[in-house]
Order: sequence, then C-alpha cells, then structure tokens
Amino acid sequence: MDNDQILDINKALSNVTRLEVLDWLKNPASNFPPHKELGHFNDGVCGQLIQEKAGLSQSTISHYLNSMQKVGLLIATRHGKWTYFKRNEEVIQEYIRTLTKRL
Repeated sequence: MDNDQILDINKALSNVTRLEVLDWLKNPASNFPPHKELGHFNDGVCGQLIQEKAGLSQSTISHYLNSMQKVGLLIATRHGKWTYFKRNEEVIQEYIRTLTKRL
C-alpha cells in the first residue's frame, strides 16, 4: 500500500460516523434488522438502513459511503434500486499491516 492510499484511507476514517459504520458492518446481524428482500447479509447492508441508524440525511450518508467505497474500505453491490455495502476485509487488513510495519 503506497503513501497516497494510506492518506486517502486516513481521510475517509477521519469522521466518527464513518468509523461507526465500519464497526456496525463488522457484525451486521447484531446492528441491523434482517433484510426482507434478500434474507441475508452476504452482500452487506442496504444503504437506507445505514442512513437510518446513523440518523443523517440521505445525501450525507451517501457521500460518506461513496468516499469509503472509493478508497476501498467498502464493497457496494446493487440489488434492484438498492445498494448494499459490506466491509472490504482485504483492504482493511492490508491497511492495518502497512501501518504496523511503518509506524
């Protein structure tokens, strides 16, 4: 992971709500109601449910989720008109390993 990637992820994580979202998505079944449409959390959590839990406007949470997806922290999957988000564990672990080596 290069310096630009580290700095981009740091920027994405420099917000309490974004940190909370990553925490909530660590165990979606404990933090969100079951999906009526899908019946599972394999593709993550619907952005609308994340927005409701965060208590933020749709545009704000959409911006947060997109910025986290852009730096690779989240994976988005579309089902009909809904977008589902889950943690990208591979990138998160690479980020942690890189910080551990370098700091």
